[in-house]
Amino acid sequence: MSQDVIEAERKERWKERRKERWKERPGGRGTARAGRGGRAWRPAPSVLVAALLLLLAGSVVVSVSIGQVDVPVRDSARVLLHELTGIGGPGDPMFMDVVWNIRLPRVLLAAVVGAGLALCGTVMQATLQNPLADPFVLGISSGASLGAAFAILTGFGAAGAVGAVTGLGVPFWAFIGALAAAALVLGVGGAGSRTSPVKLILAGTAVNALCGAASSALVYFADSAEGVRSVTFWSMGSLASAEWATLPAVSTVVLIATAFFLFRSRVLNALLMGDEAAVTLGIDPGPHRRIHLVLAAVVTGMLVATCGIIGFVGLIVPHVVRSAIGPDHRGLLPVAVLSGALFLIWADVAARVVVPNAELPIGIVTSVLGAPLFLHMLIRKEYGFGDK
Repeated sequence: MSQDVIEAERKERWKERRKERWKERPGGRGTARAGRGGRAWRPAPSVLVAALLLLLAGSVVVSVSIGQVDVPVRDSARVLLHELTGIGGPGDPMFMDVVWNIRLPRVLLAAVVGAGLALCGTVMQATLQNPLADPFVLGISSGASLGAAFAILTGFGAAGAVGAVTGLGVPFWAFIGALAAAALVLGVGGAGSRTSPVKLILAGTAVNALCGAASSALVYFADSAEGVRSVTFWSMGSLASAEWATLPAVSTVVLIATAFFLFRSRVLNALLMGDEAAVTLGIDPGPHRRIHLVLAAVVTGMLVATCGIIGFVGLIVPHVVRSAIGPDHRGLLPVAVLSGALFLIWADVAARVVVPNAELPIGIVTSVLGAPLFLHMLIRKEYGFGDK
């Protein structure tokens, strides 16, 4: 057959696949789902968003009441109502301090970090067309760990010149390490020819191994046992350092990124279906992929620098939401963002209360909760990714 005939057949097959995938889109009171699994209805994303917002508000009130010191939910609600609106009295001064100054910043930071990780995971999976992609696929976690280990074990995180001038310490070096690793991955992945998802993932794997080896070498040769413990605890993730001053910068970055990607839902849908599909729809994958990955790297670097490495949120939440409402990013993104916020709020509650008079690193909790759920989803026969 001639090349023209082959090309015409390829385009025809693509059109048939596209009609099959998009004949039922999220919208209205529910969306039908044909084919595998036999489920005939999906909830509309707008309904889910409204329900998740209500759940999120309720979760904030309840979660600030739970901890080593139990606060009645009524008293927590009274404190929040007084501080936010000025209505009513502040209540017990001890409850006031626990709820407003200690727990509420932590709960809000958990919501912001969970939303940001879920957002970046959703974007990474679509941009790289890989169901195992997560916010750390570009070597961000290992680069941040290397930066944090360097800061803690060399003293730059506490009394070094840069730390003293900027006042950022370990978060500053973790952020620099994360961005440096991501830049190296993007540079290697785009060297020699056009950037492809496979090259980026392989480059991320190599940079992860390199930074992990460097971090291990720093820990091995360190003289400070306390520093080694600090590096280990940091690498497991924690929200214990949350305070009101931490929230504005992180929240602003996550909100801007969320708004940006919501307006690019069509591009994400096209990228999820593959480069050939995107080109057929008039979208050049290369520039869009670089923009998405750079912004996701900045957001993830900011989150990791703030609270350490928290795994599985950016991997499992997009899959759960995608299996519930489908792959259309117009509904997938907002539902995933809110679901990630809810997931991390309650994971942090578990980290605070599972061990009496102690606190588990939240990265352990998210892995314990996320891994079995992910395995369950893989076993389900009707689950798929993209058009696969």
